[in-house]
Parts: sequence; structure tokens; C-alpha cells
Amino acid sequence: MSVVKINVLTVPEGNGAELEKRFAHRAGLVEGSAGFEGFELLRPTDGTEKYLVYTRWRSEEDFENWTKSAAFVQGHAKAAADAQAAGHGHGHGHGGPASTAAELWAFEVIQKVEPKEG
Repeated sequence: MSVVKINVLTVPEGNGAELEKRFAHRAGLVEGSAGFEGFELLRPTDGTEKYLVYTRWRSEEDFENWTKSAAFVQGHAKAAADAQAAGHGHGHGHGGPASTAAELWAFEVIQKVEPKEG
């Protein structure tokens, strides 16, 4: 079954819209990667500062290959350049990182339930 990678981003109050804008304008290179099965950006609704970047992959090897690929480097370089072009300094509306911390969670899908057809 698939593997799931969740990047947990700490986004200070007021930076959520900027983070969402940056993801909306991301390079879009992951979609063509071997083994890529899906992406979701999850906005917190419970008052926390934690956004979740959810990706699903066919295998751990596919994910590792993506992180070592030229497309991965290119996509992250574009995101950094776009942030820099937005302005100087840090934080909301001034370029720099929209999040202040990140950690990666990793899971294997051991059970999957989908809606019944019909």
C-alpha cells in the first residue's frame, strides 16, 4: 500500500493567507513524479498554527526519489525566489518564510476505505 508524508508547518497568525498563496502558485512539478498519488494542503480550523502538507506516494522509494530529483530542487528554489520577490525581510507580506518551523511525519497506509459506488 501507499506511504503518506505529512509536512507539519507552524504558521504564525496572519501568515496563513501568504502560505496558501504560495502553495497555489507552486511550481507544480510533483504531479508528474513517478509514484506520486496525491497532494493536499490542510488549513487548521481549531485555532492552532499548524498547517499540514499531505502527500501520498506509491512507495518510500518513490518519495525518496522525488526528494533527490532536479524537479524537487527546482520547485523549492522557485518557492524561495517567489518569496524573495515578494519583498525583503521576514513574515507576513514581506517575503521570507511564511512558516517558522516544519517537521515531517511519515506513515504507511495499512487500511483504506473508499465510498461505495451507486
